[in-house]
Amino acid sequence: MMTDDHDRTDEPIERKIAAERTEPFVVFHIGLRINAFWKLHRWLPIFLIAPRMVRERRSDPESGLLGSRTVVGPGIRNVGFIQYWDSFEALREYARDSDRLHFPTWQEYYEDGTKEDAAVGIWHETYVVDPDEYETVYNNMPPHGLAACDGTAIVPASAQRTTAAGRLGRTDGTDSPLRTPEPE
Repeated sequence: MMTDDHDRTDEPIERKIAAERTEPFVVFHIGLRINAFWKLHRWLPIFLIAPRMVRERRSDPESGLLGSRTVVGPGIRNVGFIQYWDSFEALREYARDSDRLHFPTWQEYYEDGTKEDAAVGIWHETYVVDPDEYETVYNNMPPHGLAACDGTAIVPASAQRTTAAGRLGRTDGTDSPLRTPEPE
């Protein structure tokens, strides 16, 4: 049974499930690394504006942002976000929109001398994902990652979806090395 109206609380779904999308999507990882803690004036403004950028995108249902999760580590120097977007074009449009928080922050980062000052590092990775080229599984978890994104169906991880190779369509799902009971 597929469902798009799953509860987005922190309560675990007490079974093995998978996330399913029928359209391509983008996984975007972005973060900062504090290289010089004592140079607060370099990293603190970026550290403080990043969550505001996420709130700005979440407040606009047309932004293309499907979901975002904050991550810390390794260590306390690294803070970032794992984000899901409905398209690369939506991500790019937000990044270059001078009326939004990101573009002026991006511009200031490069224009205020940070190119010559390595007090804070910025990184990002962008992955465009076709619907048949990913797999997910969650066991006794609340909606997490892709499963917590708008427009994602939560489906039982049974039958062909029992194994990673099955969820990718590479086997019929009977190739599990574990003996687990099928959900009812």
